[in-house]
Amino acid sequence: QVQLAESGGGLVQEGGSLRLSCAASGRTFSTYLMGWFRQAPGKEREFVAAIGRNGTTFYVESVKGRFTISRDNAKNTVYLQMNSLTPEDTAVYYCAATKEIRYSIRRSFEYDYWGQGTQVTVSS
Repeated sequence: QVQLAESGGGLVQEGGSLRLSCAASGRTFSTYLMGWFRQAPGKEREFVAAIGRNGTTFYVESVKGRFTISRDNAKNTVYLQMNSLTPEDTAVYYCAATKEIRYSIRRSFEYDYWGQGTQVTVSS
């Protein structure tokens, strides 16, 4: 089992940057595939990015070239660097962990563990 805690959210102006962090408990962090999702008010939770055990990365089309997911297994932490933010990026951002993907890395039901979320607000 793993516990996740996000940090780094906040209020930023359009065009600005934020780096989200997700700290994981436990000694088996490197064995988990990690993902970031977001949920805006009135919308469903949406896949943002994921990183595999070997460092392979995946992104939703709308953030490609702007967001970068990375992981530091020595620190049990996954990061989401967000640049060129727009108001459409405003949401609660969640990190998630799973050991196995059965169908699609982009599906929230694939992930077994979730953090409580961190709010990102981008003002225009």
